[in-house]
Amino acid sequence: MENSSLLVPKTNVAAEKSVASPVVQAPVPEKTAEKAAFVKPKKKWIKIALYIGIFILAFLIYNIVSGFVIYKRAMRLKENASALSLAAKSQDLALLKTEVGNTKRSLSSLSSSYKLVAWEKFIPFIGSYVSDGGHVLTAGQAGLDAGETVLTVIEPYADLLGFANGNSNVLGAETSEQTTQDRINFIVKAIPDLIPQIDTISGKVKIVQEEISKINADRYPKEVRGLAVRAQIKKAQDLTTEIGTYIVNAKPFLESAPYLLGVESPRTYLVLFQNDKELRPTGGFMTAYAVMKVDNATFTPVTSDDIYTLDAKYSPTIQAPKPIIDYIKGPYALSQRWRLRDMNWSPDFATSMGIFVPAAEKAGITKIDGIIAVDTHLLVDLLEVMGKIGVPGYGNFSTEIVKECNCAQVIYELESFADVEGAIIWDPLTGKIISAPANYNNRKAIIGPLMNSILANSLAQPKEKIPDLLSAVFSSMAEKHVLFYLMDEKVQSAVSNFGLGGAINQDYQSDYLHISDANLGGRKSNLYAYEDVTQDVEISGDGTVTKTVSITYQNPEKQDGWLNSVLPTWVRVYVPKGSELISSEGLEKSEAPYEDLGKTVFAGFFKLRPEGVSKVTLKYKLPFKVSKEYKLLIQKQPGTDGFLYTVNVGKQMEEFKLTTDKELKFGL
Repeated sequence: MENSSLLVPKTNVAAEKSVASPVVQAPVPEKTAEKAAFVKPKKKWIKIALYIGIFILAFLIYNIVSGFVIYKRAMRLKENASALSLAAKSQDLALLKTEVGNTKRSLSSLSSSYKLVAWEKFIPFIGSYVSDGGHVLTAGQAGLDAGETVLTVIEPYADLLGFANGNSNVLGAETSEQTTQDRINFIVKAIPDLIPQIDTISGKVKIVQEEISKINADRYPKEVRGLAVRAQIKKAQDLTTEIGTYIVNAKPFLESAPYLLGVESPRTYLVLFQNDKELRPTGGFMTAYAVMKVDNATFTPVTSDDIYTLDAKYSPTIQAPKPIIDYIKGPYALSQRWRLRDMNWSPDFATSMGIFVPAAEKAGITKIDGIIAVDTHLLVDLLEVMGKIGVPGYGNFSTEIVKECNCAQVIYELESFADVEGAIIWDPLTGKIISAPANYNNRKAIIGPLMNSILANSLAQPKEKIPDLLSAVFSSMAEKHVLFYLMDEKVQSAVSNFGLGGAINQDYQSDYLHISDANLGGRKSNLYAYEDVTQDVEISGDGTVTKTVSITYQNPEKQDGWLNSVLPTWVRVYVPKGSELISSEGLEKSEAPYEDLGKTVFAGFFKLRPEGVSKVTLKYKLPFKVSKEYKLLIQKQPGTDGFLYTVNVGKQMEEFKLTTDKELKFGL
């Protein structure tokens, strides 16, 4: 048998063991892969959110702490401001200076703490409010600086101005015994020393004005817890603008004071008494006049008379305006030549006096340095301070309300003298009065004695009444119850810029309104008549401005056949030059629009009856468009009271009594 063998292949087990087996990974589910991919980004957002939360928390804590510090210092400032207000009312100059210093320190402390949040002005939304706070603080500091300068300036004259505890040694121990005239004389001599300080005060007030003007009042709510926030901001802005304008113009006015008060040489003025109860464009019917000399601030009446007496000396040569001819009748039915007494027809006082003065010269009024026009408001304001005064031969005059006219007793007496019942007949050839009621001439006799008594009583007032006396004079001037027209052009410019010239502003470039009413034969009905004015302003998308002006006239009193009767009124509405009239209602007769004093004028005639209401409505389009801001200047008619004005611009509304010229600004 053949031997056989089994061959077994040789294998290297060790080598096989040394070779690693290939690793095969199992497939990963898709959702698990996505989850793994977003693990790190999710953690990143959590960290970011955490950082943001920490920042917000830190921001809140920082502002709470800062706010607490600011609040505490603001409360301290409020206390000092209240003390300052009380000091001002007390007229204690030493206390006033102390409180100004205390308030300045509190304000400085508040300003320092406010720096903790000042950087937040760069943050959207809240940044504008933070900036406003900074503007208020800067304005306050400048205002207190200005006040401190004013106190330093007036300190040498503290006693003269009625302040207590001043360091004045101007008149020594006799100060308390000096009259108002003595005080006026000294202040006049001191004016050159006061003028340089005006620039310093003006600079500070300008800072106040600039800072306050940067605040947008329209982004604040109308009211917060009963406080009219928006209105208060706008009121502050208007006040600073007015003060700034007065102070800037005060310097040339003070520089003209020596001229006006006869320091350089004696001055002669024609004083016109305008009866605002018989309203005319410049303040009232020119019922009487007086000639007055001023020498070193000492006023001396020379003569006085009735305007009709002066008119009788004048031979008319100028054609009268048509409304005067058509509605006054009387002498104009005989001759259409313009009488002196009606020449204050232009609402611009200088324009009217430019016509009146040459005519008055022909009637014997010559060599005057200027004209001062006053109405009954000044008289009433002065008597409110002085109390009852006596006029030799005419009795006592006061501001006590009497039932005969429901008006001040002095007004009743003056109107009694000025308006004697009965027909007046003029000569058809000369225009002179040839027949008049009994005692008609007595109407002129009161003027001279009354003026003398007012001057004597005013200049003899004790120092305690000087502040109120000055306030009465200044408020009457500011409200256009006293107007000036000077022959010297430089002085006239200074007076006009100070707001005492009764001028129509011909340079204003935005919207404008002036309403001029003329009583053409309505007796003294303006004693009772008043008006409300509403302006509705529509601004379209392209900036076109359409306005509706509604003037509502009312006379609530009964007709008495003496003071109150039907009131024939010629009204002129002055608006921006180029305005287009769309419609008018309420006028019995109207003129086509025309131009005067750089304005477009809408004019017409209507009657207001006792216990009646008349409404005049004008709709027109302005000659320009507006974009970011709408501005409006309203000029008050001299002689009028503070009539109510309402201005509606979209959802914004302003309501106020127009006691002086007023500029309004509305953000769009």
